[in-house]
Amino acid sequence: MRACYFSLAFIAAGLCVCGGYTLRSSVSWVVSNNDVVVEDDADMSEEVAPALLVDTAGLWKKVGDSPGEIAKSEEDSGAQLSSRLFSYPVVKVKNSASNTPPPHQETARTARYIAHSSDWGVLSTISTQERTKGIPFGNIFSISDGPLDNSTGIIYFYVTPKDDTVSDLKMNPHASLTLSEAEGDFCRQMLYDPEDPRCARLTLTGKLVEVPPEDISFAKEAMFSRQVYVHPAMAKWPVGHKWFFMRLELIQVWLQDWIGGTSIIPLEDYFKATPF
Repeated sequence: MRACYFSLAFIAAGLCVCGGYTLRSSVSWVVSNNDVVVEDDADMSEEVAPALLVDTAGLWKKVGDSPGEIAKSEEDSGAQLSSRLFSYPVVKVKNSASNTPPPHQETARTARYIAHSSDWGVLSTISTQERTKGIPFGNIFSISDGPLDNSTGIIYFYVTPKDDTVSDLKMNPHASLTLSEAEGDFCRQMLYDPEDPRCARLTLTGKLVEVPPEDISFAKEAMFSRQVYVHPAMAKWPVGHKWFFMRLELIQVWLQDWIGGTSIIPLEDYFKATPF
């Protein structure tokens, strides 16, 4: 029995001598409780952004350090990091479209409502990736059909050639964009599952084309004025990624917004309707 106690004591002593190290996360994303003032020089270049992900303190931190020192150190480093990463004010999301969806019988208006109120969607292309070539591939994109007070029904994108979806579009520019009313609060308030037919879903199918030079200014306004509320860093993404604007030229508008079937909405009706 004594030998057993002695062995346990020896092991415990050995662990104490080791200094006690523990593996911690190498990257910390900390946001200050206070809003940070927007600065003109808040832009992060392609060279600066990766450096922000480096843990200068290393992967290993001593357990033996006092909790107060560790907390103070992490708070200081977190404040420095957040001032560079999150140098934008937090603004409540706004939308000039009515918070109440149109009656489900007004299918064209419902489609326009979802297109205008959605901030992101799933864009599906035919994959050109080696292991999934020829198979549908879905990817998330931020979108806008115009500023909050100006719905066009035309979906705009801000993309980079580095994206696999853009590579797909170079081979086949046709794609489908799927949007769901579940993105907002309505379906949650009504206790509708995202697959419930009463929680409307919209699929816009068409051809992705690059926005021509004469329409670039509107595309910027459409994307960046909306993203002030939902993704303020978009206008400051690294220029080295060669971001550019695309839009979806519609071929078909598919909608399910009620029990009992789906609707194919004529393009003329879709563009005549208003989400407001």
